[in-house]
Amino acid sequence: MRAVPPVARAYVLLTVGGALVCAAPALSADTSWPAVALLACVYAGCGQVGRCRIIGRRAPQGMGTFFPVLLAGAFLLPPAAAALVAVPGALLGRVEQRPMWLRRLWRAAQLALAVWVSARVFGALGGPAAVSEPRLGPALAPVAAAVVAFCLALTVLDGGILAAAERVPLRGAWRGLFLRSLAPVAVHGLAGLLMAVLWASSYGPVASLLVLLPMYISCWVFAQYQRERAAHQATIRALVQAVDIKDGYTRGHSERVGQASMMIARELGMAEERVEVLRFAGILHDVGKLGVPTRLLRKDGPLTPQEREVIQLHPEYGHEMVRGIGFLGEARAAILHHHERLDGSGYPYGLAGAQIPEFARVVAVADAFDAMTSTRTYSRARPVEVALAELERCAGSQFDPVMVGALGRVLGREGWHPVVTADEAVPVVPLLEGAAVSGAARL
Repeated sequence: MRAVPPVARAYVLLTVGGALVCAAPALSADTSWPAVALLACVYAGCGQVGRCRIIGRRAPQGMGTFFPVLLAGAFLLPPAAAALVAVPGALLGRVEQRPMWLRRLWRAAQLALAVWVSARVFGALGGPAAVSEPRLGPALAPVAAAVVAFCLALTVLDGGILAAAERVPLRGAWRGLFLRSLAPVAVHGLAGLLMAVLWASSYGPVASLLVLLPMYISCWVFAQYQRERAAHQATIRALVQAVDIKDGYTRGHSERVGQASMMIARELGMAEERVEVLRFAGILHDVGKLGVPTRLLRKDGPLTPQEREVIQLHPEYGHEMVRGIGFLGEARAAILHHHERLDGSGYPYGLAGAQIPEFARVVAVADAFDAMTSTRTYSRARPVEVALAELERCAGSQFDPVMVGALGRVLGREGWHPVVTADEAVPVVPLLEGAAVSGAARL
């Protein structure tokens, strides 16, 4: 068990204290305890579905799935009472890592504070009056503001715990958290509004709970997608590990080529679905080396022409290996053609120019870049700027100038921070000045 830093423990206890202060007025006010109890029980019950023997294995994981219940509480109850809705479910929820008591306390306090902030904003904008009449139109603006407040509260608290517990740099702790949570929480906010309106209408609380059924079904479908995606990742990870074991000199190379390919794709403005497939292409581009004799992959000296011909079969081997993996899509063509050259002198088929698939042209640049910036038995790592200069020198003959330019632009902005694998620690390679040198990847 990894010890929790003292500053993280203090941060959690401070958050718990803040939640207690916010919820305390509910004990002395005229609180509708039946409503609080019902919503809290529903929220806690939804969180326990995963433990059911019959449907637990297929149930959506994660209590965030049932944010509509919390937001309905924020729309129906005073802020202090609404903060209590999340507490039982958070304290009873499943925790995978230790210390479990601290993680449960953190989750309960975080959600209580977020719901409290959301309810305060909703009340300040006159939302409760619109819900009680009920009127959906006038309630939309307060709901939107409450959703934004809820996301902001979660973002601030999540970023703080990342900085305190995971030692994430402050400038990056909050990056992207708000935008990633806004869209799903907005959908949950609309479901919470429907629950609140039905609750306040003549249909009553029982009818409002029916809103959870389609919400749960949509979450179930998403959970199946996530499981399928996890299976895809496991398939790719197994293939890459097999290549790394066989060709130890290139360990980590596959992940870094996938990372560089993804950077190029995003710089080119590709859709996120294609970016993900292109990352797969970069990771698996050398999977065909499983069909190459190990003695050739690990040979220290120069290769004979016959040995080189054998190794140059690895794109075709790789394409055959992944031919039946449907989710790879365009990645299969990249695996087959990533050693083609723009002037037609590459292999295995000597394609030229636009005949070479776009994904293959991206992976070719990413592959050569990582080969030049990594230390091999036959070459030392070159500075990023030197590697980019070499790519630019070969652009138009060996590499696609568009892909080379995209890599240069994104590295100029973000630098090159190679991923770290479980087997090695890869240092950050800064942008350095240096003279251009000739030569690229060995293969």
